[in-house]
Amino acid sequence: MSDASDGLKRFISGYSAKSADKKFHIPYQRKDLALDLVKLHDDRFSSLGGDKYFACVDMKGTDGKVYDIDFFMIVQPGKLTVTETSVHKINGKPLYNWKEEKGVWKKMKVS
Repeated sequence: MSDASDGLKRFISGYSAKSADKKFHIPYQRKDLALDLVKLHDDRFSSLGGDKYFACVDMKGTDGKVYDIDFFMIVQPGKLTVTETSVHKINGKPLYNWKEEKGVWKKMKVS
């Protein structure tokens, strides 16, 4: 898991280094969020089976809000590929929740 965690940190810092403002950019509701890494939650780094992993990352936006970003990735020896990112929480308020069904985690609407 630590290799995958380190790989994700390198991915985020490398992506940020390439942007003009040195921020990590992610689209959200037709806007571009410019973010700085605050914390990668190693305690919430999960295997989804095979070479698929999930990680939860706190990032701070230029708007002052804290965004919880979910990263989905494929980890192979010497290679990490991010397959999906999504905004999970804004200032601690979830936009969706997770529920396990028969060993598979699925996104669920916030009730």
